[in-house]
Amino acid sequence: MVFGIAYLVYSTRNRERLALIEKGVDASIFLEGRNNKVPAWKVFVLNFAFLLIGVGLGFFIALFISTYTQMNSDVIYPATIITMSGVGLLAGFHRAKDLDKE
Repeated sequence: MVFGIAYLVYSTRNRERLALIEKGVDASIFLEGRNNKVPAWKVFVLNFAFLLIGVGLGFFIALFISTYTQMNSDVIYPATIITMSGVGLLAGFHRAKDLDKE
């Protein structure tokens, strides 16, 4: 199944490119835009770093909430960690968008 889908994608792309070349379009358009992108590993590392910062901040905030209030810590820890992880991923997404502009 996966092989069939990959074959279909590559064969269709090849046919489209050959049709454009036959019409006289310069073949260099297929290489444009590849050098301008940020490498995927940089975006992954950036998002992972912001995720870990969010988890750490979630633990820290949950510790303060459970220490200084009478709230149940069984609820506080997961809720705060998940919320701050989401905030961290959102910050990582916005920072990765800024990498594309640079």
